[in-house]
Amino acid sequence: MTEESILKDKKVVYYTLGCKLNFAETSTIGKMLTQRGVVKAKSGEEADLCVINSCSVTELADKKCRQAIRRISRQHPKACIVVTGCYAQLKSEEVGAIDGVDLVLGAAEKMDLPDKLEAFLLSNKELEIDTTPLADIKNFAPSCSRGDRTRYFLKVQDGCDYYCSYCTIPFARGRSRNGSIESMVSQAEQVASEGGKEIVITGVNIGDFGKTTGESFLDLIKALDCVEGIERYRISSIEPDLLTDEAIEFIATSKRIAPHFHIPLQSGSDEVLKIMRRHYDKQLFCSKIEKIKSVMPDAFIGVDLIVGMRGETDELFEESYNTVEGLDISQLHVFTYSERPGTRALKIEHVVTPQEKHARCTRMLNLSEEKRLAFYKSQIGECRPVLFEQPAPGALMHGFTDNYIRVEMPYDKSLVNRSGVRVVLGDFTQDKSSLVVEKLYTE
Repeated sequence: MTEESILKDKKVVYYTLGCKLNFAETSTIGKMLTQRGVVKAKSGEEADLCVINSCSVTELADKKCRQAIRRISRQHPKACIVVTGCYAQLKSEEVGAIDGVDLVLGAAEKMDLPDKLEAFLLSNKELEIDTTPLADIKNFAPSCSRGDRTRYFLKVQDGCDYYCSYCTIPFARGRSRNGSIESMVSQAEQVASEGGKEIVITGVNIGDFGKTTGESFLDLIKALDCVEGIERYRISSIEPDLLTDEAIEFIATSKRIAPHFHIPLQSGSDEVLKIMRRHYDKQLFCSKIEKIKSVMPDAFIGVDLIVGMRGETDELFEESYNTVEGLDISQLHVFTYSERPGTRALKIEHVVTPQEKHARCTRMLNLSEEKRLAFYKSQIGECRPVLFEQPAPGALMHGFTDNYIRVEMPYDKSLVNRSGVRVVLGDFTQDKSSLVVEKLYTE
């Protein structure tokens, strides 16, 4: 970096689509640009730079990216527009052809964005597309960043070696790789020194942690659990076949790791799981849920599902529904199957109509709400630790318990992001999105 960067005093806007990992990486990019003298544009102010971190998990995600790029280009017609992320990696030429786009950076180039942007601005080019072939991506780019409120996001792993038949993520982010436990602990200690209380452990396939360093996910969470000053960790999505019984047992007795799981099932039908090329069957998945509940009866368990997959007949969907209905889980994250170019799923003959996909999605979402309400109801009267967030002006204060129940109460500045706050959970709020705080618990 030169003393007088060409980026100094330029105004920037950021737009992020997709997963928590993307948001964490955007925040890290923002920190790096701030170090070059870039400032965030104020609301309504025209920017000099626009950074769009894209997603490509579904065709709808691609469409949203295109819409966002065009909208931002209209809002900031004189700005240099940089597009990075999964859509940029998978369809770089398509992205580059959108009016207003100046610089397209792939997965390997994302964390070099400040240098790439400086070089581009100095070159006076009209368009540059810079994407490294995934086979050549070896390095792990660290990212630990603060979200909008009280929590931080710690990226521990990137890439995926699971080539599921419906998914393009391995083509967008490359092979599985990770940083060292030592580096993760160091970043968590830095969060604690900044006053951070909650860290979300993120990645593409975090249960695969350790492949490149000879360590393990269990080793990682044991080390992070020892970092003083952090009140809680949340584990983002982890594959059921990589969530070991040893890890579950450790979480049950840990000081800081929340009893909150997010586990992808994708289908409750073994035949559909085989079509999807998943690495487990429904019996293994059910055994993981039973194991969690046996040692953490109050744990929140969110589950990912895909409906309308090619090959999912009416009978196989009903099997999946019945499996999910019988699981002791707290919420579903339901996704409608989307055709992705280059995936094996396109070779499967049975195609589910859009109307049937919608009907199946609706049924699963209704089941999800039933399960969430039942879980919340089971916790009324319980005493749980809560981290309260800073509310919008005039709004009620809200926060989440360790087992991920959203709670509300009148604003009390002294409670925001404070350790050791325990509450007795009251009844539902009027819209049933939260539980009210019946009282603050004092011994």
